[in-house]
Amino acid sequence: MSRKQILFNAFNMNCVGHINHGLWTHPRDRSTEFNSLEYWTDLARLLERGLFDGLFIADIAGVYDVYRQSVELTLREAIQLPVNDPLMLVSAMAGATRHLGFGVTASLSYEPPYLLARRLSTLDHLSRGRVGWNIVTGYLESAARALGLERQVEHDRRYDQADEYLEVLYKLWEGSWEDGAVLEDRAGRRYADPARVHKVEHHGEFYRVEGYHLCTPSPQRTPLLFQAGTSERGRRFAGRHAEGVFINGQQPQAVAEQVLQVRAEAVAAGRPADAVKLFMGLTVIVAPSEAEARDKYAEYLRHANPEAGLAHLSSSIGIDLDAYGLDEPIRYRKTNAIESVAKTFTAPGSGWTKRKLLEQHALGGRYPAIVGSPQQVADAIAEWVERTDLDGFNLTRTVTPESYADFIDLVVPELQDRGLYKTAYAEGSLREKLFAAGARLPASHPGAAWRNLSRTDARARRA
Repeated sequence: MSRKQILFNAFNMNCVGHINHGLWTHPRDRSTEFNSLEYWTDLARLLERGLFDGLFIADIAGVYDVYRQSVELTLREAIQLPVNDPLMLVSAMAGATRHLGFGVTASLSYEPPYLLARRLSTLDHLSRGRVGWNIVTGYLESAARALGLERQVEHDRRYDQADEYLEVLYKLWEGSWEDGAVLEDRAGRRYADPARVHKVEHHGEFYRVEGYHLCTPSPQRTPLLFQAGTSERGRRFAGRHAEGVFINGQQPQAVAEQVLQVRAEAVAAGRPADAVKLFMGLTVIVAPSEAEARDKYAEYLRHANPEAGLAHLSSSIGIDLDAYGLDEPIRYRKTNAIESVAKTFTAPGSGWTKRKLLEQHALGGRYPAIVGSPQQVADAIAEWVERTDLDGFNLTRTVTPESYADFIDLVVPELQDRGLYKTAYAEGSLREKLFAAGARLPASHPGAAWRNLSRTDARARRA
């Protein structure tokens, strides 16, 4: 068995119902307190006690209105609605912790790169280098309409736009302020050296930017870059830009293939295969004994809502699953939703029907669930890593914060005893902790090419 230490993020969202829908009704669940800072700072302290690598915070800019062409079930079950801004949480949680990383989701489709660059640099400063950005292009037609568009930009075209968006950000983060530009020279009345601060001049297909980055270089300059698309175009984007990729899957063989494909794309982009950390979504229900874990699982099932899970999936794949009979195969049709998820559940011969989906969503969500004693859970996690070459997992919440506390108190010590989980945090930024290297982008990353560029260098590169 592989002895590499496994990475863990808590997978969460600034809302009531995230992945395992319906469990907000459980009497021990605190997710309806999501509007309070204490809910989040308590969670951050708990995760740091468990040596979690990060808190990965999802987000959407629209609503789930594909199922029955309505938001009725979405509102009744709080299926990621209401949902608050994820970035607003980080300052408070960073102040309550010292090591925990924060992966925040922000869609590049609806915010100018110049402003997002400042927001993320600010958070990287305030957290002392513990911020990652989950790059998404959006997948909800409701979001596009809410933000003034008739419809979403076509799937692959969104990634073309994303490539240019990242180029603008690299210029701002890596090239606008040179190392040593900040002097803080009180006697000479020079805070910054004007000769070392450069205007970014970008005139591209999608963006025109002329301006100086508004922030001084943060500890990481470019925050750690996450991405969650595994379509063919998404993998190509990930291979070029991502340092962490979030994938989904039900069977080890299929997940292993995704891992190989992402690593191959990194190599094709001129980066090492291990330049990308791969994380899979996972639900864990654990108790001191298998019998107790099974009882807890049965208890959770009584509060979960499988239909709410179908409503979530309908928007993820852009297909109204309510229109299908229980045993009717789910058919593929081209949409602008999450292409990789849509193909998974509509592939010829895959056997997915509404009945099978409801069974899969028994706990309200579609991610694999491990139920058992600490030893059984650790065995299963180790087997996933061994068979797929995954680097880690994004652990979903069921009853919160109980599910995370159970994992920390019961599974973490078992994994530590096997040498599969760290016993202390490394020092440094989020990038340093995950890669045991420098705080900033490695030289093999395309963003590093824009580092410390003078005006002359930048103009020569454009030519």
